[in-house]
Amino acid sequence: MNVRYRPESALPKELNRPDYSSLLDFIDEVCSKYAAQPAFTSFGRTLDFAELDRLSASFAVYLQQHTDLQPGDRIAIQLPNLIQYPVVLFGALRAGLVVVNTNPLYTSREMEYQFIDSGAKALVIHKSMAHKAQGILDKTGIQHVFVTQVGDLHGFVKRTLINATIKYIRHMEPDYYLPGALGLREVLLKHIGERPSPVGSCGTDLAVLQYTGGTTGVAKGAMLTHNNLLANLMQGSEFINAGGTGWARTVVLPLPLYHIYAFTVAQIVMASGGHVVLIANPRDIDALVREIKHCNMSAFIGLNTLFNALCNRESFRELDFSELELTLSGGMALTHEAGELWQKVTGCPVVEAYGLTETSPAVSINPRNAIQSGTIGIPLPFTEVKVIDEQEREVADGDNGVLCVRGPQVMAGYWQRPEDTAHVMTSDGFLKTGDIATRQSDGYLRIIDRAKDVIIVSGFNVYPNEVEDVVTSHPEVMECAAIGVPDEDSGERVKLFIVSKSATLDRAAVREWCREHLTAYKVPREVEFVDELPKSPVGKVIRRHLRESDNSVEDSIEAGAAKR
Repeated sequence: MNVRYRPESALPKELNRPDYSSLLDFIDEVCSKYAAQPAFTSFGRTLDFAELDRLSASFAVYLQQHTDLQPGDRIAIQLPNLIQYPVVLFGALRAGLVVVNTNPLYTSREMEYQFIDSGAKALVIHKSMAHKAQGILDKTGIQHVFVTQVGDLHGFVKRTLINATIKYIRHMEPDYYLPGALGLREVLLKHIGERPSPVGSCGTDLAVLQYTGGTTGVAKGAMLTHNNLLANLMQGSEFINAGGTGWARTVVLPLPLYHIYAFTVAQIVMASGGHVVLIANPRDIDALVREIKHCNMSAFIGLNTLFNALCNRESFRELDFSELELTLSGGMALTHEAGELWQKVTGCPVVEAYGLTETSPAVSINPRNAIQSGTIGIPLPFTEVKVIDEQEREVADGDNGVLCVRGPQVMAGYWQRPEDTAHVMTSDGFLKTGDIATRQSDGYLRIIDRAKDVIIVSGFNVYPNEVEDVVTSHPEVMECAAIGVPDEDSGERVKLFIVSKSATLDRAAVREWCREHLTAYKVPREVEFVDELPKSPVGKVIRRHLRESDNSVEDSIEAGAAKR
């Protein structure tokens, strides 16, 4: 649908049929409409919509009555896929707060940066990560901390068993010291049955700060408004639900809710009264298969590496997939081989979609009844796309250029970074994705190459600048460059080239340094020592040459390796 959208306007009536003024209206309606139906399940505990309503309302009341937090203040949520996540999310929104989604795998350094940059004043954190926060909170503006354990919303016996197992048998909860931190369970139960005071949220209010490094590696908070998120959940619902009922039953969601892909998909599922089965650790394939076996799934949300891992597991191939109606792929490119294998094993074709953090996230999707393998489908309703050259002139269909997007799901900008916002916008209000694409004559889009330097490891963005900043802080490193190389298991892995100051520095020391300062998926799997890095006339490292010129790189590697 080629309809121009102006971001300062309200959502188009044709898209916002329920006439929601904000996400709060959406939350109220689905919790009332589907009260007795299951909403979320994790670790064997299911919350129905009525429980989700009561617990999130109680959290909102606590925030309003027992803290100094005001509408517009930021609250960081750092949780894996537990049922506590949607409770806290909707409670925070009902109190008028802005949610800062935080990766539970972050190191203390990464947490500190995000908390300071966002101006977060509150934090909800899983107990296994609390020790990471104790050394950095006094450097941030966080004044309120809520700590939770996996079993906190289970019954007494199961709660005690689960929490004790995780702490004393699996040793996954290191000791920590956070004076004043409150137990989330006690907080959630304090005001059950009470309703929060109305906060008067409107569609243009900020709802979420979703951090992304873009293509520059500088972590930036994409400002997603209530309208942005409402638009995308309605756009996705219209596209995906057409001709099927998959959302309205059981949807397996192994991707983390703090990632914008899963975050928005979960709300699309809720819009149809669907049941989301959350998977806390999708890397445990055996446990994931057991969950799928017992939940009778009608839809599966995944990405390329997960499809491969599951289809290569015999226990998965033996499952009954007769109820599976929809498989959705996003987060990273879907390979032809993975899509074919999944369909062969399950009998269900994979619907590939495309998006990015700045677009809440979905931009385009393959229609379920007209999938074109190798494409990212067609734009969502009320979404305009164009492909431009370096002078921002639109190119003809079939030609390559930078994909640009305009629509109600496009962010309001980067948090406190007007120059960065201006840099990614065209003069006529399109967001430049940085991805090289082509549009076919039938309107389907193909990604030729993504943003030139971003490395995608199992669906997570790794920004070379961040890795390089950490590595060059090592006293024996002169300079370095990080690139992505193909990996059978994770799609890509990080490869690092180093010019060293010392002949004694070795690969093990570099990787150990990285493990201390970076999340595990960002740690380089390969480290090569070279005499020099390829550079432009002005001294900028040309990563493209490292990716493309294998022979010249190998020559440099051999010269550097000869010293070791």
